[in-house]
Amino acid sequence: MQEVNSSENLKTAYDNYYENNDETWRMLGAKYKVEHILTVCKGYTFNKVLEVGAGDGVILKLLSEKNFAPELHAVELSASGVERIKERNIPSIKSVQEFDGYHLPFEDDSMDLIILTHVLEHVEHERLLLRELKRVAKMVVIEVPRDYRTGVDTRIKHFLAYGHINVYTPTSLRYLLLTEGFEVVTDLTDTIAPEVTKFYTYITLKKTKNFLSSLKIDLEHNVKKLAAAIFGKKTEEKFANYYTVLCKKAVEQPKVF
Repeated sequence: MQEVNSSENLKTAYDNYYENNDETWRMLGAKYKVEHILTVCKGYTFNKVLEVGAGDGVILKLLSEKNFAPELHAVELSASGVERIKERNIPSIKSVQEFDGYHLPFEDDSMDLIILTHVLEHVEHERLLLRELKRVAKMVVIEVPRDYRTGVDTRIKHFLAYGHINVYTPTSLRYLLLTEGFEVVTDLTDTIAPEVTKFYTYITLKKTKNFLSSLKIDLEHNVKKLAAAIFGKKTEEKFANYYTVLCKKAVEQPKVF
């Protein structure tokens, strides 16, 4: 079988990504990703934690501040991301390494937990990466954006602009995980927080801020939350923007015919 690595085009695209990236925007996004990680991991204790596709280290920085684990590790595709993580001098980080996107430089079952947040939608060979995560870690947290909607095939340019080559629903991610020998322990869905939408609207897009536009953002968020509370899990998953799962290796692994 031919050895698979991330394509050179993909690696080049991310090599310098974190040199001029907006720190405020990334920290804001990381704030909610960390909230999701802490929620699905509630009740569990981890000693050795690895983030795969760690970006510029914002998630690890926040997790370290919350004493999530005494030993943190990071692997990242981009050279600029690796350098940025090192520059942060996060006390609990024990190793930061550049990797090829598929092969983790760790022994079998050497990590208590792997974190993979907003990475899988960028991965060309997602099943190969999942198998590598399962080899190295006892448990895995995965978060993906819920990009799939009716008519998603008419918005390919939009998603490719963000590097999203895979689109998921909670159902499709669970199917992928179950068929790769994972068992979902707990999960959650969430919608984009109003402060994130407002930052993107007024700061990133530079649209004029006014009372009515801010009220509309708040109302849309609250309506989605209310509908989910009234109509249950299916509606919650329909309106979700993010899906987060904590999973472990299934006792019975799927048979491939």
